[in-house]
Amino acid sequence: MNHRDTRIASTVFFLIAGLSSSTAFACATCGCSLSADAAMGYSTAAGWRLSMQYDYIDQSQLRSGTGSISPARIAAINDAGGDQEVEHNTTNRYITLGLSYLPSADWGFDLLLPYIDRSHSTYGSATNPLTPGQISGTTVSSLGDVKFIASWQGLLPTHNLGFQFGVKLPTGDYGGPNAEGTGVVGRKPVAFNTGPAAQQPSPGNLLDTSLQAGTGSTDLIVGAYYYQAVSQNFDAFVNGQWQAAVMQKLDQAGADFRPGSVGTVSFGLRYEADPKIVPQVQVNLSRKSHDQGALADTTDTAGTVAYLSPGVTVSIMKNTQLYGFVQLPVYSKLDGYQLFPRWTASAGLSRAF
Repeated sequence: MNHRDTRIASTVFFLIAGLSSSTAFACATCGCSLSADAAMGYSTAAGWRLSMQYDYIDQSQLRSGTGSISPARIAAINDAGGDQEVEHNTTNRYITLGLSYLPSADWGFDLLLPYIDRSHSTYGSATNPLTPGQISGTTVSSLGDVKFIASWQGLLPTHNLGFQFGVKLPTGDYGGPNAEGTGVVGRKPVAFNTGPAAQQPSPGNLLDTSLQAGTGSTDLIVGAYYYQAVSQNFDAFVNGQWQAAVMQKLDQAGADFRPGSVGTVSFGLRYEADPKIVPQVQVNLSRKSHDQGALADTTDTAGTVAYLSPGVTVSIMKNTQLYGFVQLPVYSKLDGYQLFPRWTASAGLSRAF
């Protein structure tokens, strides 16, 4: 295999892994849409790769449609007798351990184990004037939902077109109160621990089902990618993924929850004049549909977002790479009233064995 074929096959595999690295979205903006493994590259030799990625997403701005909105304007809905949650802040920290195995140039297998550290605070259905004493808060810190992805890139001899099939399993804790508010459903749902909501008797003190560490659903994942060198120093890629729940443990009337499906598309360029330092820019697009069920927030969980994501990969030693990216939002159209990040950051480390 010549140098060009080696580079193409290497890029093939990291693009495949990049499709599977996105964190599941609990709302339209609290998941990571970065195609992160497209920053690393993979050996074409049979073997294993271990990776770890850290994602930081601080949702500190309330938005509706394509613009921002003040908390007081949302609270005015409650002033008029409505029942609209006025969220305060959600800070997501995801640590994802990835284990990849490449038995041949045609096949790849990825196991992704996420740890969720999420801090959430809300005014609830408070009226104006909003005060710090109305804020309730809690932290979710536990394992999330595991993903397993199988990849096949044997259609073309250049291995620059590939397809994926995988599942997300309900391994993270999930659930909430039933629709009547008389009992708890799911597995170890987290409750508020500060503020007025923490003073409510169970199950009224529980965090929203969509913000728990897991969704309680088994999801189908399908994806595809394409890679092409566009000049001596530039490589371009595009990939897409679709994830949708096909079964859910919360499936009883008055206690059901199904997360909305998520579609993502990423494309970008890598500058490879120096293989030890590789700048890259991505455009990441995502669309999430509404969550469904009696335990779902069916009005405030859908939306379309777009990010411009510059980053760089550095080879720090043989078979070991470090990368970092910043995602800058350039467009959002959100249903209802949702918290939105002003920026997000991702960093990772990858080593082949």
